[in-house]
Amino acid sequence: MSTLSAPKTADAPGKASAPKQHQDKYGPAARRAKRRSTALGLLAWVIGVVFCFPALWMLLTSLHSESDAATNPPSLTAPLTFDNFSSFFGAEGGASPWPPLINSVTASVFSTLFVLVLALPAAYALSIKPVRKWTDVMFFFLSTKMLPVVAGLLPVYLFAKNVGMLDNIWLLVILYTSMNLPIAVWMMQSFLADVPVSIIEAAQVDGARLPTVLMRVVAPVAAPGIAATALICFIFSWNELLFARVLTGVTAQTAPVFLTGFVTSQGLFLAQLCAASVVVSLPVLAAGFAAQDKLVQGLSLGAVK
Repeated sequence: MSTLSAPKTADAPGKASAPKQHQDKYGPAARRAKRRSTALGLLAWVIGVVFCFPALWMLLTSLHSESDAATNPPSLTAPLTFDNFSSFFGAEGGASPWPPLINSVTASVFSTLFVLVLALPAAYALSIKPVRKWTDVMFFFLSTKMLPVVAGLLPVYLFAKNVGMLDNIWLLVILYTSMNLPIAVWMMQSFLADVPVSIIEAAQVDGARLPTVLMRVVAPVAAPGIAATALICFIFSWNELLFARVLTGVTAQTAPVFLTGFVTSQGLFLAQLCAASVVVSLPVLAAGFAAQDKLVQGLSLGAVK
């Protein structure tokens, strides 16, 4: 008897070559995508270094002596010292930086809290429960930022003088609140627009009033956006100089005004100024680092629908 051999399938070669065809088809595209991703990553690193270079140069200059900091071209190999930081904190009998730092913290923190308390209900009314012609209201808020700050300086100064609030830290709190409120409402309106209306309606069905809805329903959902808004308002308040320079003297002097004291008739103390700038920048950097996850989430809200 003759044995029957198993028939050979005709598509065996085709199946064996399928992975090779798949690799030939998608290999170059995958390699191009990888090269493009690597190039974009390198470009991002270059841009990041460029943006961080002034801060790194300021830190390096703060660790040099005044003579080394004033050299042209700058000396990168000059010996490092912490004398400028010791001088900043009053080790050599200079002016203490603590009162201006405390004033800046007070003005920035309280104005940011007031902004959030006022902006959250306004943004709720303009997004989740929109009023008539809410776009006109939003444009009005934005238009208040179009006025040059210096244009309102003299009226504010005369008002503060007449009511006896010159050199008062609470005057800066009120000003910073009014200055940051429009941008806070504008930002939080876009953040609260992404809050599901169904959970708000469910809370209202359960008998929750508006304050409860805002604090226990809307605020937790929009926490990243609220954190991003708070950080931006804090940075704006911390860095403000013009009103603080004109409206304060000694009692309510803030940190940016204190920094201008390093520019004297005797010249510019560059190393001491850089050391003071590093110290003054630390609270903002610390706040940004602590809220970086919330900041990224908040700034990306509404980016993808």
